[in-house]
Amino acid sequence: MKTPNIVIIGDESQAGTYLLRIRLKKGAALRFGRFKKGKLIWLTAGEYAYVGSALAEKGATTLARRLVRHATRSGDREPHRIREALIHRFAECGLGDGNLLPRRGKTLHWNVDFLLDLPSAELVGVVAIRSRRRLEDRLAKRLEKDVHTQIIERGLGANDVPGNTHLLRVSGEEAWWASLPELLAGMAAGNS
Repeated sequence: MKTPNIVIIGDESQAGTYLLRIRLKKGAALRFGRFKKGKLIWLTAGEYAYVGSALAEKGATTLARRLVRHATRSGDREPHRIREALIHRFAECGLGDGNLLPRRGKTLHWNVDFLLDLPSAELVGVVAIRSRRRLEDRLAKRLEKDVHTQIIERGLGANDVPGNTHLLRVSGEEAWWASLPELLAGMAAGNS
């Protein structure tokens, strides 16, 4: 099995912004909870990027807990393969403490939860910026304008950030994904 792609930028915070790489093995019609009154949205097979943040320094909304939650499926479904690697990597770098698994299991809440719960969806990569700075909106806007991304549905994944879209279809090759850590590191340093 190929080693999952987990990149962690910075080391000063338990909070941060992150980008998920999600691979959808087959197309699916999906309702993202109450997004646009439960509108059915078609997703083609392929790669997707999701931008999110977890800006608490302790508790259930720290960066490590949020990312482990994303790597967990609801009910008794198998977690994403990357979950154990995330837990191990976080322990190595001091991100999170104790048991990072959702305490009461996972309920579907955020738009991306509905995609990540599909058996045909796999969380295959994570880039995390450890910082209390709010970078989510800027990163999402930057990715929306990238020629390798397509907006699936305006506002998707960004219910709390009017005007943004945080879940995007990606047509970029592996080199595009490999360039993301440098982009995020630049944003964290205030260069972008």
